[in-house]
Amino acid sequence: MYKSTLKHALRKSSTVATVNSLSNFEAGSRIFSLIQPTGAVHLGNYLGALKNWKDILKNVPEGTECLFGTADLHSLTQTPKAETLHENRYGAIAAIIASGVDPKKCTLFHQSSVPEHAELYWIFTCITSIGALNRMTQWKLKLLVSDASDIFDEKVMGQTKAGVLQYPVLQAADILIYNATHVPVGEDQSQHLELTRSIAQTFNHTYGKYFTLPRTILTPTKKILALRNPAKKMSKSDADQSSSIYLNDDAATIARKFKKAVTDSIQGPVTFDPETRPGVANIVSIISAIQDKSVEETVSDLSWVQNHKQLKDYVTEVVVEEFKDKSDLYNRLINDKAYIDEICSNGKEQAREIASKNLLEVKQLVGLA
Repeated sequence: MYKSTLKHALRKSSTVATVNSLSNFEAGSRIFSLIQPTGAVHLGNYLGALKNWKDILKNVPEGTECLFGTADLHSLTQTPKAETLHENRYGAIAAIIASGVDPKKCTLFHQSSVPEHAELYWIFTCITSIGALNRMTQWKLKLLVSDASDIFDEKVMGQTKAGVLQYPVLQAADILIYNATHVPVGEDQSQHLELTRSIAQTFNHTYGKYFTLPRTILTPTKKILALRNPAKKMSKSDADQSSSIYLNDDAATIARKFKKAVTDSIQGPVTFDPETRPGVANIVSIISAIQDKSVEETVSDLSWVQNHKQLKDYVTEVVVEEFKDKSDLYNRLINDKAYIDEICSNGKEQAREIASKNLLEVKQLVGLA
């Protein structure tokens, strides 16, 4: 049920598209974000999403609602085996909680447990052009085709599953079914948020003003790159698993992976130059994100470092300390599935209370109720 403060926040949020802070939210804001349950959570997932969720919960004023969880419907675009997806959903919730996201301070749930997401998705599909989806870049990255590729090209069309192309429409439904005021995302997802606002505007113009235009919270963490190949993002699917640090890696494993991390042939002081020193810049980004400092502050703090071994030893120490308690908690949680089920059951009820009310009002506007 909407509070008057929430209605005020919804009206106010439509005036600004992007926020560069994880604090300073208006009372009555509604913050929403999901992660895909596609396997163990790595350092990039943690710094790009989960740590930000934890920090948001520390800063929100009373009366602000936060909804977090798993985008398990989205993960179907990768056609995982049923038993794998089932286990990954538990792993994702365990990782979210282990990262410091308190389920007592937010609504934590699985996307698929709220059927209103899928119903609003179909309504939005009917007002979204193929041309708008064709301009998105993420589906091209998933297919490993060039940015200039076109869905109308016969070869590209033949290899593109509809779910991959329409992924951003479901993402829009995920956000707008709650009339979220803020959505924390990395830069690679900002284009999808622009499409979300466009879909909301199209609906409002076609059926009557209903949806707020959610603001993008650009997370402060720079993209975390693969340790063994800093030309690409850290990924769970990387064939070289030494490229990724996982939340449940032990200290020895973390040290071994950083020891193998690619740097460069330049010795001496640490500098941050993603173009000419991507490996070193990636390590600086990791330290910067964990310590909540700017890149400039981090480089200054590392003035004592004179070689790559010192830098790798230091980042190992920082990450091991950051993950130590989280890894232990994750291992306990993943073995207590009844607790995770209880958390998600409560979260589902809370999420559906909002979603079902909003969907009914949308259906009335459309003529379906």
